[in-house]
Amino acid sequence: MSQPGLFITLEGPDGSGKSTQALLLIRFLKKAGFKVLLTREPGGDRVAESIRRLLLSPHNQIVPEAELFLYWASRAQHVQQIIKPALAQGQLVVGERFSDATVAYQGYGRGVDLGLIKKMNRLAAGGLTPDLTFLLDIPPARGLKKVLEAKGVKDRFELEKLSFHKRVRQGYLALAEQEPRRIIKISVNHTIDHIHQQILLIIKKKIG
Repeated sequence: MSQPGLFITLEGPDGSGKSTQALLLIRFLKKAGFKVLLTREPGGDRVAESIRRLLLSPHNQIVPEAELFLYWASRAQHVQQIIKPALAQGQLVVGERFSDATVAYQGYGRGVDLGLIKKMNRLAAGGLTPDLTFLLDIPPARGLKKVLEAKGVKDRFELEKLSFHKRVRQGYLALAEQEPRRIIKISVNHTIDHIHQQILLIIKKKIG
């Protein structure tokens, strides 16, 4: 089956179920006959995955400015080595987090200048913007509880204070208001299958 390349991302606060929904979506798309790629940020290739370990390790103390540059370095590598080549081959790329996460976490969460972040996001991503983004929305306290129940441990971001995660969520909600055609907000106050079906309804309209 031939199809144009399409870049779909899943965003949301920690514990919102992005990985679960990404896997379900990939499974559906493969069964439908599409060539698909699942990837994530930070990460994607060997270099970007090394940066991911630096960023998420709870043993590392990283200042906000260094944190930002690490994310941008990871994204530049990820886009050029993984995402753009896949899109050029006509694949559907499903990504867990992308530039929106930097706005939410480092912009709203850390308080770094939003104008600077958006400008550098464009540079790091080589102008690439997702065609469609699903924002899985969850109250931070509930999301962090789910993370702890699922993993038993927390990474460097999950260890942040609840106030930080509340700011992150507000950042995501602000982005959804700014770009309602691209960013589709879905409440996770439903079963996993119900959320999956909501995503599929929109995906089917997008890809036919």
